[in-house]
Amino acid sequence: MKNTIVNTIANLDLVGKNAIRAGIVIVFLWIGGLKFFTYEADGIVPFVANSPFMSFFYDNPTEYKKYANKEGELIAKNHQWNIQNNTYGFANGLGILLIGIAFLVAIHRWAPFASMIGSILVFILTIGTLSFLITTPESWVPHLTDHQYGFPYLSGRGRLVLKDVIILGASIITMSESAALYLKRKN
Repeated sequence: MKNTIVNTIANLDLVGKNAIRAGIVIVFLWIGGLKFFTYEADGIVPFVANSPFMSFFYDNPTEYKKYANKEGELIAKNHQWNIQNNTYGFANGLGILLIGIAFLVAIHRWAPFASMIGSILVFILTIGTLSFLITTPESWVPHLTDHQYGFPYLSGRGRLVLKDVIILGASIITMSESAALYLKRKN
């Protein structure tokens, strides 16, 4: 009985790979779709505004703290600033990119080379997301009154970003799997 269970578990790698691919597709579709909504676009402002690689997408990245809406809050003056800042234009573009990448990763069986490219893009985007731990002050608990602040105390934003380490590893698996299928079909 014990060996049967262990044998079954030992042969779950294909199920795991399919779950990883489905997970990437679901996350990128869902998060990509949310980028078209105000609260999600507002939520990524600190990450983009502080990134040396992305802040140029915004018109006034250094002013974002004065116009921050809390999640679920819509202050007209802050919303107007975000319109003028290109917050929503950038978020829409990012949403389109994420949905496109999800599509590429999903078509693994039909177009493995394109799917491999999608997984490479997931890998690159995930490295970019993980860089927010270094560039975004809001990734760490601020020094208010407690003695537990800064590194290693991740804020809610930081905990959200850290989870991308898993997506990074998953993208390597889907990338490799797609490349292997492409090579197998080519030969």
